[in-house]
Amino acid sequence: EEEEEEEEEEGDGGMGEENRGKCGRNTEGENSDGECRGQEDEGGGDNGRTQGPAECSRYIPPHLRQKDKSKQLGKLKKRVQGLLNRLSESNMQSISIQLEQLYLENSRNDMNSVVTEVLLKSCITPAMLSDRFMLEHCMLLTLLHCHLGSEVGAYFVQALAKKLDELLKMPPEYGVGKECNCAISLFSHLYNFKVIHCVLIYDIIRRLISTFTEKDIELLVLLLKNTGMEIRRDDATALKDITVQIQTKAAATSTLTDSSRSKYMLETIAAIKSNNPRKIPQYDPSLLDHMRKHLRGLMRTPGKEDEGQLKITFQDLLEANEKGRWWIVGSAWSGREARANNAAPSEGSSETWVLDLARNQRMNTDVRKNIFCVLMTSEDYIDAFEKLLKLHLNDVQDREIVHVLVDCCLQEKTFNPYYAFLGQKLCEFKRSHKVTFQFSMWDQIKALETLSPSGQTNLWKLISHLVATKALSLAVLKVVEFTELGNHGTKFVKNLLKSLLSNYSYELTKSIFSHLSTQPNLKQLKEQIIIFIKCFLQSDEDKVVTERIRMVEEGLRTNS
Repeated sequence: EEEEEEEEEEGDGGMGEENRGKCGRNTEGENSDGECRGQEDEGGGDNGRTQGPAECSRYIPPHLRQKDKSKQLGKLKKRVQGLLNRLSESNMQSISIQLEQLYLENSRNDMNSVVTEVLLKSCITPAMLSDRFMLEHCMLLTLLHCHLGSEVGAYFVQALAKKLDELLKMPPEYGVGKECNCAISLFSHLYNFKVIHCVLIYDIIRRLISTFTEKDIELLVLLLKNTGMEIRRDDATALKDITVQIQTKAAATSTLTDSSRSKYMLETIAAIKSNNPRKIPQYDPSLLDHMRKHLRGLMRTPGKEDEGQLKITFQDLLEANEKGRWWIVGSAWSGREARANNAAPSEGSSETWVLDLARNQRMNTDVRKNIFCVLMTSEDYIDAFEKLLKLHLNDVQDREIVHVLVDCCLQEKTFNPYYAFLGQKLCEFKRSHKVTFQFSMWDQIKALETLSPSGQTNLWKLISHLVATKALSLAVLKVVEFTELGNHGTKFVKNLLKSLLSNYSYELTKSIFSHLSTQPNLKQLKEQIIIFIKCFLQSDEDKVVTERIRMVEEGLRTNS
């Protein structure tokens, strides 16, 4: 009996080992856990319990996962490299579509890093590459930037800026062979395709001017030849500053005064400054124009390629890892807090004073506040004019400049000619400002009774200056009801006409009123002015005024 029990135990043990063996097998596509549980039920386990098949995957240790990730990136890099190796103008669209598909199939961060790495490796080499090769690769990046989002171009520009910074820290040749020239060429073509703003180009120029060696001059010539006419169009004021800095540096550096490269650079700058591209040595924009035209044909939304333009400074790109990327939507950025901590205005600071004054003057929109701050903080009217242009306002917002200027002028206790000269400059710059001034003056004249005495004085002095400088004409008085003038209105028109008759030269006064007489639709206004002069200015004791009144009356009657 004991021998029979031992045999039964051995049989049970064998079956247990067999089951364990089946459970221990874990091949791909099999469910070992479900197989094991099924056999236990068949062997007389808990038959009342039914266990369904359970899916389980193979466990991968972290160090093996990293290897798999690197393998995937390696395969992805080979695919991208293969596409770029076949890149040309004819197959630009097909390769762009294939890369966009890869962006959909893979992580965006992985694709950005791979595309950036492959592009930099292909375009930054010890040998100088052809312009066509550079333009084709920059065009491909521009298509991805416009179709997939600005973060694609931003990632590449940041990596390119760090690469250029590394090269510029390796004097005297800035890297091996022409590596730095290739990086500068990439920046210039990205600017020409509207991926980056001229702010970044000017920052690079200033960086090169700060050292100003033979190599820096070579890079400056390359950058100015590729982008000079464009940066002049985008920001002519900054170009003037750069020109002065370069000329000062060239004159101060005795070793470079007679250098052929230095003379070549100064000739290029002079040609750009005078807006004469024909005088730029070896300048041929035909290839760039052709590529731009081809790019517009490949764009899904033609004409909107500059909407995603990155207005980033060179310093922002270098500090992106520390302060963040404010130019990418949703990214963290610590620069605002750092700026607030480093430059927190005190109670008596000018910034606080200007902002408080803007609120008191009811500047209730951001556009009005910006214009007001420019007017209050500018050194003179030319400085204010240049700063207003840099606000890049659209047509509707542009009208606010005139409204804020007139409002500020009328709020002054005594007349400030600063506003009059700025208004004259604006009218000379753009006709729309002249039209806006006309309507604004009409509104102020209609509401003349509501203005303070100082406001009325400032208004007629402002109009007098604008009329005398031909920014406006005497048609500004068209809305005046001469037959219903009260004391304030009579005094206002009298002071305005007297100022025009006595404060300017004889020829200028004659031209002001003769221009009025040449307008047939202003015949009634002309007659009303003659009658008003007879009634209120004829008895003036000033001989100059009396003589000019006679001249004005004769001129107006002769032409009528």
